[in-house]
Amino acid sequence: MSHVGVVILGAVVFFALILVSVGLHEVGHFLPGKGFHVKILQFFIGFGKNLWSTQRGETQYGVKMIPLGGYVRLLGMYPPKREGKNTWLKRLADSAREAEWEDITEADIASQRLFYQKPLWQRLIIMFSGVAMNLLLAFLLFAGVNLAYGESVVTTQIASVQQCVDPAAATCEPTPAAAMGLQVGDDVQAFNGVDYGSWADLTAAVRANGGDPVQLRVVRGGQTLELPTVPGHASTVTEADGTTVQVGLLGVTAGQAMVRVGPLDTVHQMWDMTAQAVTAIVALPGSVVTTVQDMVGGRPRDLNSPISIVGASVIAGDVVAADAPVEARAAFYLRLLGSINLFVGVMNLIPLPPFDGGQIAAGIYEAIRRGVNKLRRRPDPGPADTARLLPVTYIVVGLFAIMGAVLVIADIINPVALG
Repeated sequence: MSHVGVVILGAVVFFALILVSVGLHEVGHFLPGKGFHVKILQFFIGFGKNLWSTQRGETQYGVKMIPLGGYVRLLGMYPPKREGKNTWLKRLADSAREAEWEDITEADIASQRLFYQKPLWQRLIIMFSGVAMNLLLAFLLFAGVNLAYGESVVTTQIASVQQCVDPAAATCEPTPAAAMGLQVGDDVQAFNGVDYGSWADLTAAVRANGGDPVQLRVVRGGQTLELPTVPGHASTVTEADGTTVQVGLLGVTAGQAMVRVGPLDTVHQMWDMTAQAVTAIVALPGSVVTTVQDMVGGRPRDLNSPISIVGASVIAGDVVAADAPVEARAAFYLRLLGSINLFVGVMNLIPLPPFDGGQIAAGIYEAIRRGVNKLRRRPDPGPADTARLLPVTYIVVGLFAIMGAVLVIADIINPVALG
């Protein structure tokens, strides 16, 4: 198969795996919904026009034309109409409610088959289980790669030694590493008499040392050596926030090693990635604007810019066709799929409809309101009327539809280049 053919095949398979992930997210809602005897009318992957469907019992299963999500139609998401002032919001909510209630029968009400009739804890489980499915898939993918292949970690072993502080200068001012005779393969144990077990801690100590004298203890060829103390060197660097600071320079790069990572460390990794995903979601609108500006201005795409599932699939296809060991390509492929599942899970916790987090937030609000009413000896206010959140739903759907379309176009016209 040609290189282009491999790229296309890898991208198509990855896109299909994303659809499987979407389907499993909906299975996460479907199974507890069925388990709690909620009447489920539809289970669909995608949106828009039907491509295929079949009826099994009371549920219609199918696939739609636009494969950018999916849904499980749980009957009775909106509670019955209540009396109140006839505002535009109430009319909008009641219109949506009436459309849903066309499918509700007296038997459904009598047998407690409607979503709003279920205890709050059951509704929260149903809504959170989709997110839980994505997080579980992400964990299984990351844990599988970490156990079978491992993770590339930075070690305290020296990979290279920079001979001159400024290689472009007419005269060579030796770096502290070169001056003390540090060699490739040396494993650094201590800096200025203090033991360091990680490269991050060692780097922090070197930076903080500035231009003060430098001394290292290393292991070389199985022997522990105390290298001579040499003058330090302070270098001016620009930090990520744009500030300029003076930091110590050693003049080395660290080695890397593949280390197999267990389940607990995988959870720790996912926690860090979750924090990064939250940051990315908060910054998403601004990032999309920057992506548009780069596309219109003909500038290369930022490696950290957001991508659509189309862009992710193309990257996956490029990885499959890359000139690298099969194990490394498979690990990247599966980690990318795990990252997407983690991101989808976190994004669905946004406390706004139509995300699962919108229903979860409504449930929490309902519990608080019921608790307050109980303390005040007032009547039970009943389930939260999520139909009144329809304007928010329309705004959020519109915003994410626009951002999604923009990213798809950018991924085609100005894709992210990995190298």
